Amino acid sequence: MSKRVRLVIFGRQGAGKGTQCALLIERYGAVHISTGDILRAAVAEGTEFGRKANEYMSAGNLVPDEVIIGIVKDRLAKDDVVAHGFLLDGFPRTEAQARALVETLGASGIDLAVNIDVPLPVVRERIAGRGRSDDNAEAVERRLQDYEDKTMPAVRWFGTIGKLVEIDGVGTEAEVFGRLTEVIDTHI
Repeated sequence: MSKRVRLVIFGRQGAGKGTQCALLIERYGAVHISTGDILRAAVAEGTEFGRKANEYMSAGNLVPDEVIIGIVKDRLAKDDVVAHGFLLDGFPRTEAQARALVETLGASGIDLAVNIDVPLPVVRERIAGRGRSDDNAEAVERRLQDYEDKTMPAVRWFGTIGKLVEIDGVGTEAEVFGRLTEVIDTHI
């Protein structure tokens, strides 16, 4: 019997977050909640927040926090998430979003925020090795800086409320996964 987990997963681009999320979902049976996926689903379903998000996106604007938070809140209330737990991937991206998430769910509504920590030189090397078209040096540096400026304050904020665990993300997929599950199983 797997544990029901409610996790927020952080990690820089190139940290292996996607790979580890897939393994965690398989182990714990949690629902993977990617902000991009639920945003598109809310737009397709025509929910109140989906319609609002579509207005911003159609105009070429970023979707504001209150709309993103509303979409995430709606998704977290669905039966599959309530029954099986969740892995939030790509949200929260800012400290304001982190605070709103905890305000919405309550401190006990999240088990852990896990940061898969991989040093910058290692993520740069990994990204260079995958050869994706959107991985040109300038774009990569911009995304890494954006993560440092906007998302790391959210990561640190989870530490202030006692929910943050840092995982060494250097090693094989199996080694990192072993560290993740050991921490999760110890804390939940």
